[in-house]
Amino acid sequence: MYSTPRSRLRGGTLLGFAAGLLLGLALALLVALYVTRSASPLEERNTQRPAWSAALEAEQNRNWNPNAGLSTRPVAPAGVQTPDATAAPPVAPAPAPAPAPAPAADPLAQLIEQRTAAAAAAAAASPATAAAAGISYFVQAGAFGSADEAQAQRARLAMLGLEASVSERQQNGRTVFRVRLGPFATQTEADAIGQRLQAQNVETALVRVAR
Repeated sequence: MYSTPRSRLRGGTLLGFAAGLLLGLALALLVALYVTRSASPLEERNTQRPAWSAALEAEQNRNWNPNAGLSTRPVAPAGVQTPDATAAPPVAPAPAPAPAPAPAADPLAQLIEQRTAAAAAAAAASPATAAAAGISYFVQAGAFGSADEAQAQRARLAMLGLEASVSERQQNGRTVFRVRLGPFATQTEADAIGQRLQAQNVETALVRVAR
């Protein structure tokens, strides 16, 4: 008598489970169909907008300032330049450098100049001063190891219209024959003869001899 109700209860449970499973599958199928047919965001981005929409957006963005919220200064219209507050101020020209001080006098150069001036003054001394000191001047036209060479040099000078003499002297144990012109009372006369001989390619030397 009690077995029949229990069988009916078990059969109803199985039917309810099967019905729920079928209902879930149906709902999943509907959701899949909806997602497949609906347009994706990427497809919407690739769709072309009408020309009037792009022109309207360009007109709205023409005077758009991205820094409008960051600055309190008014935005200047296009074509008008405003001074830049961050620009560096003009730099004043640097003053001209002070002239360098003159170099200190060179004591060595001064000493050389003094000695040169003293030598020039001594050379320009008057003939009377040289005569008073008892000095005679000779122009030596060469010194030779043999008398024949000395005589040949003397003859050459005679052809130039100059009279010379030959003198002997012992030097380092050897006899030297000197050819000299003079004596001259002043150095000026001796220098003139020396320059004349040098013009004829004759080597000369000025000799001072005390009387």
